[in-house]
Amino acid sequence: MSDFDSTTDTDATEGTEYDATFNEAIDLDGNGVADDTITVEYADHTETLIDTDGDGDAEGVAVDADNDGDYDNLYVDADGNGTIDSEALDTNGDGYIDTVVSDFNGDGVVDQVAADTDGDGYVDAVATDADADGAMDTFAVDSNGDGLVDEIVLDEDEDGIADATLTDTNLDGSIDTVTYGDASVTDPATTTVPPVDPAAPVVS
Repeated sequence: MSDFDSTTDTDATEGTEYDATFNEAIDLDGNGVADDTITVEYADHTETLIDTDGDGDAEGVAVDADNDGDYDNLYVDADGNGTIDSEALDTNGDGYIDTVVSDFNGDGVVDQVAADTDGDGYVDAVATDADADGAMDTFAVDSNGDGLVDEIVLDEDEDGIADATLTDTNLDGSIDTVTYGDASVTDPATTTVPPVDPAAPVVS
């Protein structure tokens, strides 16, 4: 599973350990070159618009929600169509991104939530709406933090009961056991993700 990068720059490809302050360069596309930015201060928050390709349009917006000098949230227009499709969140306020919420098809409904539930800087739980019906139905977990999926739970009828559970019992990186039914599904996103608006427009 992907990591939240241990550097202070922002790297949309690898994820982000995101404790950048306004004096630090932002490299959203991870090409090693600081992106053009414009910072706008409001009474209750500050927004930094990020232009990765120099075309004058913002591909991302970093928000300091409480004006404490640290960015709290990062909103990204990953496909450049003018609509936010991913939002990186610091849900516990420790200065590091721990949750990424994505709306890949731009319909205003969350398609995937990736979370670092133990605060080690790595994604360890991913909930996905595989059939795009507005409900999470596929849950992947990296229980030992080695970067590999240890368990996948499929709840195709979205009743909260697992239809199939695929497990790597010996933790060698390969699924080796499949069980069916009668296992309670816990959405890894429910305790870590606050209400979000994945369709919020990019400010440009």
